Amino acid sequence: MQTKSTAAAIKPGQVAAVAAGNALEFYDFLTYGFFAPQIGRAFFPSTDPTASLLAALATFGVGFLMRPVGAWAIGLIADKAGRKPAMLLSFMLMGATMLGMALIPSHDRIGAWAGVLAVACRMLQGFALGGQVGPSTSYLVEAAPEGRRGFFVSLQFASQMVAILASGVVGFALAHQLSDAALYAWGWRVAFLAGLVIVPFGLFLRRGLEESLPPPPPRAGSPAAPPPRPRGFALTVVLGVLLLAGGTTVNYLGNYTTTYATQTLHLSSVVGFTSTIMVGIGGLIGAPVGGWLGDRFSRRAVIVWSFAFQALIIVPMFLAVVATRSPPVLWAVGAAFSLVNGFYSVNTLVFVTERVPGAIRGRVTGLVYAVSISVFGGSTQFIVAWLTQVTHSPMAPAWYATAIVALSFMASLFLPKKAGEGLSEPAV
Repeated sequence: MQTKSTAAAIKPGQVAAVAAGNALEFYDFLTYGFFAPQIGRAFFPSTDPTASLLAALATFGVGFLMRPVGAWAIGLIADKAGRKPAMLLSFMLMGATMLGMALIPSHDRIGAWAGVLAVACRMLQGFALGGQVGPSTSYLVEAAPEGRRGFFVSLQFASQMVAILASGVVGFALAHQLSDAALYAWGWRVAFLAGLVIVPFGLFLRRGLEESLPPPPPRAGSPAAPPPRPRGFALTVVLGVLLLAGGTTVNYLGNYTTTYATQTLHLSSVVGFTSTIMVGIGGLIGAPVGGWLGDRFSRRAVIVWSFAFQALIIVPMFLAVVATRSPPVLWAVGAAFSLVNGFYSVNTLVFVTERVPGAIRGRVTGLVYAVSISVFGGSTQFIVAWLTQVTHSPMAPAWYATAIVALSFMASLFLPKKAGEGLSEPAV
């Protein structure tokens, strides 16, 4: 049975609250990636700077292991108790991890416990973020009119780009105002504390949300039967994981440009953080444009052609960056990657979410996203740093990303050509 969206009853400010909250949560996660070299030295000191960086990036990746757990646990709350309490819980946990990262003493003060506490924070952070995407995306898809789902979900991706911009601006300001010694000693902690300032604002926004989907009616007598799976459910799950693989690899490669610029190309921190800002700008444009294109024309066509184009441009653009070592070229490449990423990522998430029954939408959407992000996104920064060290080639990230995007492109060819008709719902 098709369920009509409740968009007419939902105020624009409430939908904006979901997007704003998502941005605040991603700020913490992205900030860790941007300051990986500084965090590595603080918690995992080594005579080899690359070893410290790899340890920090491995800790960054540990958070991804908890994403599927958070997606299922918090997604279950979203499906049983409502989207709002699930989003509030994930947000409060995120605030706790931001505070923890800012206050953990460094290795020279408490020894190995510094690394242990950092890993614990990243695991809690991964749990919270894993439980964020399913409920929030479900909320936006359910809130949107049928012909506007791509645009509504694009607000979530756009909010992530705002988080990238905010992280990049904070990093740029710190790198510009502080010496490298101060940035490594305490400057990176300021970036986490800056995000804490807006946590109360995010909680206030989310407390005012109205549910996008009424809870299922209680069943008397026998326990509730699991909702029937719509036709093609398994294919939706598999394609969702494979399509999101390319998107998350390119996304986290873009977030890695700050580290890549400073550690591999030996450019200044200011250049690196400016690159991050350009990545945010590209995605901020690409997400809503991609959502609009998917709503207006064919979601499948936008996904297929965007993946094909991305696969063709990664290596040539990296060659230009490596050959010139030019900051403007690096900035243009980061913006271009993020722009195209927004086209296919938004439409992929809509494709998955609208084909999952409402009774399990929070869990399944979050789990598909979390598994793909955990396997591909969580490993991207570590793998490209390791490949660069082993091959001694600054082109290693480009070849790796091209292989994953090519895999996603091949998966996109199996997308159904006929558009779905409304949201998938269990029969009642």
